[in-house]
Amino acid sequence: MSANGLELAIEKMRTAGVSEAAIEVFSHYYGQLESGATGMIPEDSIEPLSAPPMLDDVQIDEEQAREAMSATVIIKLNGGLGTSMGLDKAKNLLQVRDGKTFLDIIAQQVLQARERYDAPLPLLLMNSFRTQDDTLEALAKYPELAVDGLPLGFVQNQEPKLLADDLTPAEWPADPTLEWCPPGHGDLYTALLGSGVLDALVEKGYRYASVSNGDNLGAVPDARVAGWFASTGAPYAAEVCRRTVNDRKGGHLAVRKADGQLVLRESAQTPKEEMDFFTDEHRHPYFNTNNLWLDLVALKATLEERRGVLGLPLIRNEKTVDPANPDSPKVIQIESAMGAAIEVFEGATAICVGRDRFLPVKTTNELLLLRSDLYQLDEQGHLVAQATTPAVTLGKPYKLVRDFEARIPNPPSLIQATSLVVDGDVTFGKDVTVQGDVRVSASQPATVADGAVLTGEVNLDGAGQGE
Repeated sequence: MSANGLELAIEKMRTAGVSEAAIEVFSHYYGQLESGATGMIPEDSIEPLSAPPMLDDVQIDEEQAREAMSATVIIKLNGGLGTSMGLDKAKNLLQVRDGKTFLDIIAQQVLQARERYDAPLPLLLMNSFRTQDDTLEALAKYPELAVDGLPLGFVQNQEPKLLADDLTPAEWPADPTLEWCPPGHGDLYTALLGSGVLDALVEKGYRYASVSNGDNLGAVPDARVAGWFASTGAPYAAEVCRRTVNDRKGGHLAVRKADGQLVLRESAQTPKEEMDFFTDEHRHPYFNTNNLWLDLVALKATLEERRGVLGLPLIRNEKTVDPANPDSPKVIQIESAMGAAIEVFEGATAICVGRDRFLPVKTTNELLLLRSDLYQLDEQGHLVAQATTPAVTLGKPYKLVRDFEARIPNPPSLIQATSLVVDGDVTFGKDVTVQGDVRVSASQPATVADGAVLTGEVNLDGAGQGE
C-alpha cells in the first residue's frame, strides 16, 4: 500500500473544494479500508427482524397527522445518472408516463400534499455534481416549489476513486471526471451538514425528514406515516415491506445480537458462503425500502457529537475507473448506505408498509410496468395499481432505454397478465394484450402484430409476428 495515499486523496479533495466534513468522513473510511475492513455482517451476529408495527394498524387522528406534516421536509435522492439503463443525464428526467418525468410527478405529489394538509412541506433534492444543473433547469417550470428561502437542491459530495493495488487516487486523463465517484447515499448526512441545509432546516422549525429514492414514486408524502413517526419519539425509522421471492437481492433489516440494535445488511456485506441466508425471504422476512424518517434535531446533535462522522458500515465497491472499459485500472470506491444509519440511533424503529409505497425503477422491467395500463396516475400524482403486479423479465435487447423504447413504443396491456418473459429481439405493435403467464420467444428479430392477444408460449420463429 502507498504510504501517502490518504494525503494525496485529501489534497485532491481540498483542491476540488470538497467540504471538510466530507474529507473527515472519507479519512475515517480510508483508515478502515487500509486496515482490511470488509464491512461484513455474518449471519451468526444477527437475528431476523420479527413483527414490526404494521402501517395498516396505525391509528393517527387528523390533527396529529397535520401537525407532523407541518414540521416535515421531503428529501429525494437524485444523484443517479441511470448509466445501467444507458442514460447520460439525471435518471429522474426520464419520462415515466403521461408525458411526465419522475421529477414532474414528484413535484405534483408535493404540491398536492401541501394543499391537502396546508403544510409548507419543502422539497429538497440531493443531487450529484452530474445531475445538479439539469435538475434545477427542469424544475424551473415549478417556481412555487421553493419555500422559506430553502434551496431546491444540495449537492452530494464526491471523493477520489482509489487504485485497488495501492489505494492512491486514480488518474484517468482521457476523462478526469471518471477519477471521482459519489460516496454512496450514506453521504446524505454528511452533505446535509456540510451544505448548511441541516442547520437551516432546524433553525426554521422543521423537525422531521421523509427521505426516499427519487425513482420510487410510491414514496409519496404521507401524513399517516409522518404522524406515526412523530408519535414514536424515535430519532430514526425505516419503512420495510414483506419480502417475496422477487426481493431476494435487496437489503434487509435484522437485530444485532450484541446489543439488540436494528441494523441494515446489504448483499455486499454478506459473506459469499452465507448468501443462502441473505436471500431466504422466510428467514429474513422484511426488506428495506430505503424510505426513511429522520428526526432532524437528533441527527444534528449526533453529527455534532461525532464531529460529522456517523460511522456507518463500510461498503467496499470494486469497479474499473472507466465503467464502460473493463480493461481500465481496477479501483475501489468507498461507499456507505444511508439506511445503515439505523444502527447509529438508539431507539430507532421500523414500520411495515404496503407495496404501494415501493415502486422503484431500476431496470426497464419496472419501467414497462409503470408505463402500462397496470397503473393510473391520479390527480394527486399517486400511481394507483389497477391489478396485481405481474412479474416482467425482458431480455438483453431491452436493457438500455433507447433500445427498450424502440421495441416497445406502445406498452402492452398487463392488467390480465400474471407474468411476461420476452426471450429474443421482439418489437411490440399497438394494442397488444398479455393474458396469464406468457413467454414470447424469437431466435431472430420479430414483431408482435397490432391487436395481438398473447397467452401461454408464443414462439415467433418463422411467423415474423404474433397472432
